[in-house]
Amino acid sequence: MNAETGHPEPRQPDAGRAEAQRGRAEAERGRAVAERARLTSAQLAVWRSLVDTTDELKRLLGARLAEDTGLSPADYRVLLTLWEAPGRRLRSSALAAAMDWERSRLSHHIGRMDKRGLVGRENPPNDNRGAEVVLTSQGAAAFRTATAPHARAIRDHFAAPLSDEQLAALDDILTTLHQHLHAGEPLESSSGDAVGEA
Repeated sequence: MNAETGHPEPRQPDAGRAEAQRGRAEAERGRAVAERARLTSAQLAVWRSLVDTTDELKRLLGARLAEDTGLSPADYRVLLTLWEAPGRRLRSSALAAAMDWERSRLSHHIGRMDKRGLVGRENPPNDNRGAEVVLTSQGAAAFRTATAPHARAIRDHFAAPLSDEQLAALDDILTTLHQHLHAGEPLESSSGDAVGEA
């Protein structure tokens, strides 16, 4: 009862009931989030198939590349990236970024390739920004020699089993995924001059 007006005080909401309602609402939101995050059995099956098939392709192509050319997939990727670079040279930082490698990993690998004569390191004159990794004539020859057998391996293990319609559908799917993963970034177009990495 209000002492001034003589009217009953307005009834306050029950704190326990309000807390329970908040708890139920929170639980419902949690269930909705979990439901959205859950994969269907079909989605999970396709995902597992993608991972397994990609791993198997990498294994087979890497083995064929080593057998046919003596290059590892990492060697080939470095050579391909340098082959496509202006002047067939890149700063270490740019090469690492282009390959999405840590600088330390690239440094160790370039050191091994340098000893084999496939790449070199040069300090550009009048430029203190650091050494460039350069494709040597031996590295260019190794890359050119490797391209045809690598293309055959890609054809044998990847392209041959697929019809033109399946390849077109796969290209559409991969383009959609790429655009989703790189939203806001322009799609890079391939020059078509060289065969992509293993």
